[in-house]
Amino acid sequence: LATGRVRLIEGDLRDRDTVHDATVGKDLVFHEAAIRITQCAEEPRLALEVLVDGTFTVLEAASQHGVDKVILASSASVYGAAEQYPTHERHHHHNNDTLYGAAKSFNEGMARSFRAMYGLDYVALRYFNVYGPRMDVHGLYTEVLVRWMERIADGRPPLVYGNGEQTMDFVYTSDVARANIYAAESAVREGVYNVASGAETSLLALAVALLTAMDSNLAVEFGPERKVNAVTRRLADTAAAARDLGFRAEMPLDEGLRRLVAWWRPLREEIAAARVVAAS
Repeated sequence: LATGRVRLIEGDLRDRDTVHDATVGKDLVFHEAAIRITQCAEEPRLALEVLVDGTFTVLEAASQHGVDKVILASSASVYGAAEQYPTHERHHHHNNDTLYGAAKSFNEGMARSFRAMYGLDYVALRYFNVYGPRMDVHGLYTEVLVRWMERIADGRPPLVYGNGEQTMDFVYTSDVARANIYAAESAVREGVYNVASGAETSLLALAVALLTAMDSNLAVEFGPERKVNAVTRRLADTAAAARDLGFRAEMPLDEGLRRLVAWWRPLREEIAAARVVAAS
């Protein structure tokens, strides 16, 4: 923003006029707007209005105003509890049982429809477990990272509920941003791609790696297992994104965690206060 090359428009994705006005004269649209998975469960009507109706408005505006291509943020949530690992883009969506995942799946279908009806090019990027500076600190797994950083900074061990064997496929924020640029610059006119590291990390391994990143000699503390998450494993097949977009995640987890900690430390109180507001 400081360069003056970016114009910030404060608005609501549900406001059709705002979205259309912002789209006029644009060559590309990056559609990243959403509400998080937990809020979808708490406010399903809002989820429909933002994730589904809002995305329709973005696609409608792009098709009407001559946009060349739309890059959409989708999610690994469309897979639910996958049946194949690494999970490729052709895997079915039948195991998803979240409103968030259902909306993302529907949005991909809308993008295909707009391509068929109006010739609107699109690339949908299925983000896996995004972490790093400027991440959403209120998400299911990112909130765990924040709580662990707080505990470790206060001299307390990170607390893992259960055995810590649940796995995720982490991808760093700047890698996600780069994937969007590659998708925009690619010759792909219609496609869906996983955006992930292609590496599987357990919660226990994540906690140990975070302790190392924070130069702590504490040990992981285990608590009683909580309600089982329906999705206990994430591991993406990233071959398609590498082949078609030239995208490969570059940030190693250990270095990414060190950079996350460096970003978080000076913002700790601000982030903690925002989490309290979000929870109230």
